[in-house]
Amino acid sequence: MVTRLPSDEQPDRLREVLTRNTVLVEVLERAAGLRLPDWYLTAGCVFQTVWNVVTGRPPAEGIKDYDLFYFDGGDLSWEAEDAVIRAGREVFAGLPAEVEIRNEARVHLWYEDRFGVPCAPYDGTEAAIDSFAATTCCVGVRLEPGGRWRVYAPHGLSDVFGLVVRPNPVLAPRAVYEAKTARWRAQWPGLTVLPWPSEAATTLGS
Repeated sequence: MVTRLPSDEQPDRLREVLTRNTVLVEVLERAAGLRLPDWYLTAGCVFQTVWNVVTGRPPAEGIKDYDLFYFDGGDLSWEAEDAVIRAGREVFAGLPAEVEIRNEARVHLWYEDRFGVPCAPYDGTEAAIDSFAATTCCVGVRLEPGGRWRVYAPHGLSDVFGLVVRPNPVLAPRAVYEAKTARWRAQWPGLTVLPWPSEAATTLGS
């Protein structure tokens, strides 16, 4: 198990691990062809691939879907997003995976109805990744022209490789964090799940 890596070696190690998931690599390559603005493949398909490799499992085991985020603030209509989703269905047809495509410029329009708390408009896809319920989940990757990988990991990758799930109480409510971590721990029992901070601790830290 690789749990301690110098920060400058982490992106290369992440790429090496992710390339073991051939489905993820195929999604990345096809996603690049869509030419979406400010896109990333992110969330569970990324950190769960790492968890699988670190724990000696098949790289794609148990990954529910592949989240493809992009940011188009020029058209916030559902019709524009749906057109991209439909185009994606054709691009990703035949893959043994479900690819969920979402325009992160629209999240503030529906987030409160779904999760019970308001969400301020994002200014880009990286801001959306920053707001995941756990800092461990805040990782995104994409292919740039020439095939170069871009890795976005604002909290580093030590927790990801170390199987540590750390709360990120900036947007998602506690119930979302606890529901997700309960599901993850059932599948990866070796995870260390850190508790959601109490209101008192959050107030003191603000």
